[in-house]
Amino acid sequence: MNADGTGQTRLTNDPADDGQPSFSPDGGTIAFYSTRTGVAEIYLMNADGSDAVNLTNNPDSYDWWPAWSPDGTKIAFVSRRDGNDEVYVMNADGSNPVNLTNDPAWQDWLPAWSPE
Repeated sequence: MNADGTGQTRLTNDPADDGQPSFSPDGGTIAFYSTRTGVAEIYLMNADGSDAVNLTNNPDSYDWWPAWSPDGTKIAFVSRRDGNDEVYVMNADGSNPVNLTNDPAWQDWLPAWSPE
């Protein structure tokens, strides 16, 4: 939508939950989570809502809260793939996911990047 709230456009139309959108730094791509596979996974789509692609492809876990790196090359996210909520980072194409927190505490959430 426009900054004044006009021109709202629906970008997804799936019976699953879609949420937590995060625009890439160049504004051309949106990372979001969706439960289209039965669990939350990280997807990318064009800013107009087209061409949604599953990045995490991890049907045994939950992945959500995507956050783009300032240079657009990486995405931080939360995953439960190790048994509890941990912060991971992966390349923007979904490759090379790395656990950053590895903490036995239940919730490591809401990753954010420093602007530099």
